[in-house]
Amino acid sequence: MNLKFIPYYFVLLCLLFAANSSAQNSFDNVIQIDGVTMTADSLRAVPDVTILVKNKNRGVESEYTGVFSIVCSKGDTLEFTCMGFRSKEFVISKDLKGLYFSLIQLMVQDTFYLPETIIRPLPSREAFDYAFTHWRVPSDQYELARRNTDAYVLRALAYTLPRDGRESQARLMQQQAREAVYYGQQQPMNIFNPLAWGEFFEAWKRGDFRRENNPYNSGYYNSGNY
Repeated sequence: MNLKFIPYYFVLLCLLFAANSSAQNSFDNVIQIDGVTMTADSLRAVPDVTILVKNKNRGVESEYTGVFSIVCSKGDTLEFTCMGFRSKEFVISKDLKGLYFSLIQLMVQDTFYLPETIIRPLPSREAFDYAFTHWRVPSDQYELARRNTDAYVLRALAYTLPRDGRESQARLMQQQAREAVYYGQQQPMNIFNPLAWGEFFEAWKRGDFRRENNPYNSGYYNSGNY
């Protein structure tokens, strides 16, 4: 081994040792914060809280249960902000030991006082005079409720309006359930059911199929009274 290369080897070993020490110190400076955001008065979970590392432009958001997890450096400051709550800051101590730290951040509700807003339904006095003279306003809220819950109106709406997604799905599930009962065999027909024939004759005797007893053929819905 040539002796003139010994100083170069020594310098290279010193550089490797310094880089390893710097990397080890940088790794020890990193810490993971696992925590939960809760209300200060009732200890309920606060979802959608924004947790930012101050002056570093990065952060996370708490889940619907208030749980969050963020990786930062020791000595950083965490900012907690959420609509309806006061902002909070938490300084991570540089003397913390280990790589993990648990945190429970309590959020205090904030009250906003908005300025008074006056809503005027009519723009001018002339418009009010015209409305007072010509508009037909129901006497009270009970009259409006009676018209909205009228049996004929509800029956007409149920007869004419199409089914929504939930009703269509429920009807399909009921049909599949009935088909599953008779899976692998012929389904019975009500034309041979004596009970169904008995109900039909009883309805015929009562006059349920007469035109004047059928609300859909009485012309009530076509007259515009509902």
